[in-house]
Amino acid sequence: MTAALLHPRLEADTHAIGETSDMWLRWMDDQRFPWVIVVPKQHGVTEWYELPIESQHALLDMANRCGLYLKGLTGADKINIGALGNLVPQLHIHVIARRQDDACWPGPVWGQGEPQPYPTGQLPPWLPGLRERLSQRCA
Repeated sequence: MTAALLHPRLEADTHAIGETSDMWLRWMDDQRFPWVIVVPKQHGVTEWYELPIESQHALLDMANRCGLYLKGLTGADKINIGALGNLVPQLHIHVIARRQDDACWPGPVWGQGEPQPYPTGQLPPWLPGLRERLSQRCA
């Protein structure tokens, strides 16, 4: 499969965490939620089942690791993992740390309230720990 470009909406709404040869890892610019986006680097893929089986497993592994690490780093009550793609057709997986006292609990985060971007230059407090854990796992 041909390598993909990151969809413009994902590019605009998220920032780089890092990448592997097969996927981009990004964080959603919304202070209300610790939120990671995992995007396979394969052109034209809109559904998980369209990926080769090895890529499906790698994507699942990455989403699971991001969820595990986010839960530990943030003390989340629940990790939401989803692949909607209704507005952005490029396959991407949302991994969101949720708390019972967050702005949208217990409902979904999509379309609820207004995003609260981080001030310019400020990074999410959980980001360094996530990067460290992901790099240790990849080493």
